[in-house]
Amino acid sequence: MEAVSYTAQWTAAARALETEREDALFNDPYARTVAGDKGFELLKRYASPVTVDYLALRTAYLDQVLLNALEKHDIDQVVLVAAGMDTRPYRLAWGREVRVFELDRAALLDVKAELLADATPSPGLTRVTVGVDLAGSWEAALREAGFSTEARTLWIVEGLLYYLEEKAVRGLLETLAGLSGPGARVAGDLISTAALNNPVARPFIKALEEDGAPWLFGTDAPEELLQECGWAVEEIKQPGEEDSGRWPYLVLPRQVPQVPRNFLFTAALS
Repeated sequence: MEAVSYTAQWTAAARALETEREDALFNDPYARTVAGDKGFELLKRYASPVTVDYLALRTAYLDQVLLNALEKHDIDQVVLVAAGMDTRPYRLAWGREVRVFELDRAALLDVKAELLADATPSPGLTRVTVGVDLAGSWEAALREAGFSTEARTLWIVEGLLYYLEEKAVRGLLETLAGLSGPGARVAGDLISTAALNNPVARPFIKALEEDGAPWLFGTDAPEELLQECGWAVEEIKQPGEEDSGRWPYLVLPRQVPQVPRNFLFTAALS
């Protein structure tokens, strides 16, 4: 796999540690398998004061968004954009027939298939992997894999946007909107501009740069970004606002400038 793809195993290692807590926010029995030794090596290398807590909160948030979308919004298909070592097709109870597309580099998807060879997707779920380079043209490959622009779609863009230049971020969000029909939704995460240069996280950020996976994009106006790209924001929240003490830092109001922030978002096609 390419260097940037190894971050998928790092996040899987964090999910494994969360799963093993007595007060775990979710259960991922496959996390250690897909993380491998490499994932735990990177978890140590990329150690920061909030890494595991943030990744746990992000995972739990997007799990709930997905389950709510299935139950309340009649979602027919889910696209995991830069799916990485995500195991939602195996560990969540989807509850009905759904088609899920996993987009990522072919080499990563091949490794993942080997690691999860004995795992079975949730009943009723049809899982389709699509090996693409998200920095290039991938829409045709997704359509050829059976994606329907008429079906109600949930796009999950997890742990991706801050690795892209702003032009690419906007292009991706606009492409998702262009492929979507009525009722489509998107969920994911973003960081603030101050987070790119956060001195507390500088060793972590530098390690990512050295490993060929630098952070490139942050925004202090996620609502405007999403709206300009065709999405109507339903929720923007910072970790710690409603998590009963799992976030180790004070959550400052949005109007306080120059604060490193993580944003979790859900939006609908505007």
